[in-house]
Amino acid sequence: MEDKKIFMKEALSLAADNVRRSEGGPFGAVVVKNGKIIGKGGNKVTVMNDPTAHAEIVAIRNAAKNMGTFDLSGCEIFSSCEPCPMCLGAIYWARIESLFYAATKDDASKADFDDSFIYKEFALPKEQRSIASMQLMREDAVKVFEEWAASESKIPY
Repeated sequence: MEDKKIFMKEALSLAADNVRRSEGGPFGAVVVKNGKIIGKGGNKVTVMNDPTAHAEIVAIRNAAKNMGTFDLSGCEIFSSCEPCPMCLGAIYWARIESLFYAATKDDASKADFDDSFIYKEFALPKEQRSIASMQLMREDAVKVFEEWAASESKIPY
């Protein structure tokens, strides 16, 4: 577990650097494969004006670019904080095998980073959520899926 602490220290260092440089929220993450860091990220939401630029997303993008693949199977991610729902989804989509985190979502909430409302929203029926959700043109969308399914040039993911 000592080697795991080295990677977590790097994630925490990225988080602290972010605070000191005013480059985003107090979050950092690293992606590791075979004992080597292949991707790093600090929260860049405010400096990039990108609400998806959370540390885990930045680290996953960096790792995927460095590895030349969207499939990060065999990788681990170390995050300074328990990931939000968006980041957790990205971790699953990237096929990362292990997640290690330091602070909890409750710790983040105490620092005014509260994503509990998102978890509550997910549990509600669509018609009761705070963001209106209406389906349009399903038949046209299904045709695009059928075209994808029949395509011989598709790259499954």
